[in-house]
Amino acid sequence: MTSEGGSAPVAAVIAALLREVSDFPKPGVQFKDLTPVFADPRGLTAVTDALAEIAAGADLVAGIDSRGFLAAAAVADRLRTGVLAIRKGGKLPPPVHAEHYDLEYGSATLEIPADGIDLRGRQVVIIDDVLATGGTLAAAARLLERTGATVMAAAVILELTALGGRQAVAELPLHSLSRI
Repeated sequence: MTSEGGSAPVAAVIAALLREVSDFPKPGVQFKDLTPVFADPRGLTAVTDALAEIAAGADLVAGIDSRGFLAAAAVADRLRTGVLAIRKGGKLPPPVHAEHYDLEYGSATLEIPADGIDLRGRQVVIIDDVLATGGTLAAAARLLERTGATVMAAAVILELTALGGRQAVAELPLHSLSRI
């Protein structure tokens, strides 16, 4: 199951507030900055409401480092669930569960604590800001599933359709609030 996009009003709010930055983080990349969406009360509320609707029924919301943390925390608060920060490699004290993966401009590692949080049987929705090639989202899903969690769905604020990331997570119900 996939969702082609959220409601037009949410997508319109995102489009109106989105900032584009050329040649970041490296030449040739057109970075989509959602920081203005989060800083705007209307934008944050619209995104949080739409993501909370998608994540209804989850008992844990997982946000991917770093902008995914912002949205996931807001959604978890709205749903009265817990939130899990899926961190970039090297940011957590050991022991950790780690997943290595390739992304559109290099390779990376995602980590979650191996102690202190029992994920077995937890119903999790993963939230991230942007879906590009899908490597990060797919790695997050593998990481959570390997620890015993059930990934119910994934949701992103913005999907960059030309990069084909949806194919990398084809087995996962994926919801995009906005697509360009």
